[in-house]
Amino acid sequence: MNDLDFKIYKWVAGLFLGGYHLALLILMPLFFIKFGVPTLGIIISSFVLFVASGLSITGGYHRYFSHRSFKTNPVIECILLFFGAIAVQGSALRWSFDHRQHHAFVDTDDDPYSINRGFWYAHFIWFFDKPKDIDPKLCSDLLRNKRVMFQHNYYGTFTIIANFILIGIVGLLFHNFLAAFIFAGLFRLFLLHHFTWFINSLAHTWGSKTYSKEHTAVDNYIVSLVTFGEGYHNYHHTFCSDYRNGVRWFHFDPTKWLIWVLGKLRLAKDLRTTEIFKMKEKQILYDRKFLLKKLKQLIHVNQKLIEEKVSTMSQTLLDTLSSMRALSANHGKLKNNLKDAAPVEELERLDSELQSLKNQFEDQWKNWLKLSSQILRKKESKLAA
Repeated sequence: MNDLDFKIYKWVAGLFLGGYHLALLILMPLFFIKFGVPTLGIIISSFVLFVASGLSITGGYHRYFSHRSFKTNPVIECILLFFGAIAVQGSALRWSFDHRQHHAFVDTDDDPYSINRGFWYAHFIWFFDKPKDIDPKLCSDLLRNKRVMFQHNYYGTFTIIANFILIGIVGLLFHNFLAAFIFAGLFRLFLLHHFTWFINSLAHTWGSKTYSKEHTAVDNYIVSLVTFGEGYHNYHHTFCSDYRNGVRWFHFDPTKWLIWVLGKLRLAKDLRTTEIFKMKEKQILYDRKFLLKKLKQLIHVNQKLIEEKVSTMSQTLLDTLSSMRALSANHGKLKNNLKDAAPVEELERLDSELQSLKNQFEDQWKNWLKLSSQILRKKESKLAA
């Protein structure tokens, strides 16, 4: 992109983002004053478009095109590309390229929306930076995809026409084009944009670092409620190829549920997950590296003693985890190979040993968390004890 094209790009982006925000700020209050609450049909259809376009970003642009966390057929691809386009967040190719860069260079100067440049920069100001040329090495799979390239090459025209048609259909069905424009158009885009941008800003600012302390990404249940499950961002940055962000049964992750349903309907396959033992192992290794780095920044503490504690406790956890993994594999192999005569006593023994190791691991984990907390809070007096 040359300098002239960049200037045009900034003007177009600024006029679009500023223009629709301003239009919404003016038109929505005036609509309520003159007409009151929109009809139920307008509300429901706007919500349906919001969900369809939002899930096409999270499930399509993000987990499918960016991370290849599952496979699907060309029909589902086209649906994801269509509804992803009406979210007006760029083409799948551009979106995925920026996102892959974000993961490869998170929190560095090469991160396109690094939180280290400020909350509002990560939220939306980064849009006004000069876009980098798409690197074929980073997106070779997408560059070979004819459907992705068609959407990319005709993105502007395609997006305008698609939004115009859908908003027009809503207005035609419920005999109110103004309401359709405001709620199915402007307000839907406002929510989609800011909720998606929260993943870059809020999900790198406010929450817990459950799986890795090396990067700024955090897990935040509240963010997941408005981002179709994308709020478990610390997990995602640690295990980005997993089709799930919320891995626990109670985690709110509609995108995960959508992909799972597609799998059950045989419309998706090869859903990638992270094995629980690998998950814990990587978490321990991440935390150990981070804590040892953190200790180098502390003064007035016995660094050597604390480093030995960190190394010893983490290695003990890894050894226990390794024993659990081996025992669990043996248990599964034995159970799957059972035929008529089942060695019940052997299975019960393995169950008992596995439970004992789990209890042992839980105790070790509590001590590990306690030590980690002390280091992060710089409680030198307690650390040296």
